[in-house]
Amino acid sequence: MKRRDFLSKAGLGVTAGVIGASTLSTPAISGGHKTINVVSTWPRDFPGLGLSAQRLSARITELSEGKLKVNYFAAGEKVGAFDVFDEVASGNSQAYIAAEYYWKGKHAAFNYFTSVPFGMTTVEWNAWIKFGGGQKLWDDLSGEFGLKALPCGGTGTQAGGWFNKEINSGEDLKGLKMRIPGLGGTVMSKLGASPVSLPGGQIYENLVSGSIDATEWVGPYNDYFMKFYEAAKFYYTGGMHEPGSCLGMGFNASFWGKLSKSEQALITAACMEEHAAQYEETCAKNGEYLEKLVKDHGTKVKSFNDDVWDAFGEAAAEVFEETRAHSAMAKKVDDAYQGFMKEVGTMMANFEISYVNQRNRVLDIS
Repeated sequence: MKRRDFLSKAGLGVTAGVIGASTLSTPAISGGHKTINVVSTWPRDFPGLGLSAQRLSARITELSEGKLKVNYFAAGEKVGAFDVFDEVASGNSQAYIAAEYYWKGKHAAFNYFTSVPFGMTTVEWNAWIKFGGGQKLWDDLSGEFGLKALPCGGTGTQAGGWFNKEINSGEDLKGLKMRIPGLGGTVMSKLGASPVSLPGGQIYENLVSGSIDATEWVGPYNDYFMKFYEAAKFYYTGGMHEPGSCLGMGFNASFWGKLSKSEQALITAACMEEHAAQYEETCAKNGEYLEKLVKDHGTKVKSFNDDVWDAFGEAAAEVFEETRAHSAMAKKVDDAYQGFMKEVGTMMANFEISYVNQRNRVLDIS
């Protein structure tokens, strides 16, 4: 599919009329099936994230043998990308698929259910959500807005981003206009950059036109199809901003509560299946597409030096203090997140990371 085709479908201007949540006292039943209208923040047929959302939606219908009929609406087809939260909370649609940090304007704690600077990797975050109390905190937070959310995708450690110049110090970030959402964007603002929040379908045009100087997206597999290399040649490896980004499928809580236990279990299983599949697909394809970016398009792959990382770290410390001060819930989530990360991080350093580093040294893998 051509880039222009899927980018043109990502507009934010379409907003459906709001229907009260009381309309969802029982799930819509027609022809012996229950209908789930899913709205997404991704354009239709969007490589990586969009295709994953479409795959999950189709999978729920398939697993239920059509008893749960999912109608999938990409960004702009029913509501704009950043309107899906209100669309589902209001009860006008039954579910959304998105990155939860898009809702940081609703509550600062939502950041922790996608990714935060210097935070957990995907594997660590999965452990927190499933076995460390993370899902309960997510339920408590989402419940305040009439929602129930589940993990439904993971991208692993994301690339530091595309820049039109080399970044050798924190000073090089001053005045930079960069598309970067979440707390990562707040960290950048502390260093003098101007963070811009844009849905995926609008990034390329803004980068090419010069409206922004830099952008982060996901990683080589997803980024390749965005053709950012046409406007920025410097591509930075693992960034501080999203060390283990995960996506969420958020349901209207009233709708979710009216589903049977078996229907809830089926949807949860489908979400967990896709959560693993998206991460594994990304891992499988990132190497291949990084090579294509370098060999076919002259992309210059760089890594942030220690000075830049130290600047990120100092700014991130300020951001977390501000985030914790937002509310009792934000402090509670941060305490739980940081506490679990210290425990799992020690294990990762002594086992997973030490092994991979030694394996790569012995086998000369760089």
